[in-house]
Amino acid sequence: MPFTRITVRHGWSETDLKVLSDTLHEVLVAEFNVPLHDRFQVIEVLPEQRLIYDAHYLSEGRSERYVLLHIVAGKTRSEAQKRQTYQRLSDLFLERLQLRPADLMIIIQHTNAEDWSFSGGNMFELGMIPQD
Repeated sequence: MPFTRITVRHGWSETDLKVLSDTLHEVLVAEFNVPLHDRFQVIEVLPEQRLIYDAHYLSEGRSERYVLLHIVAGKTRSEAQKRQTYQRLSDLFLERLQLRPADLMIIIQHTNAEDWSFSGGNMFELGMIPQD
């Protein structure tokens, strides 16, 4: 169950934000082995002066449409899964939103089970996952 933060500058329509959110979840389910109903996202829309980034660091040039995805995952994924996730997100955002690949930055961060408390002040333990 990843937790994902989607960060963009002010100016995105609600429709486009929904496409970002839905596409991200679609790819996480397909490529990152996330169960369909495990969806936890925060969408941050910030004024220009609150989203500060280097327009050219390891990029052909980021524009005002820059999108930052920060995925916090409780279990590790293979290098192949990560590569496929990065590429699929880039391809689908280009297709669905005309988002240039240079405007997409993705960070995947892994944590341990004990770093999560889903409710009730209880530390998560691996045996707590419901079985389908």
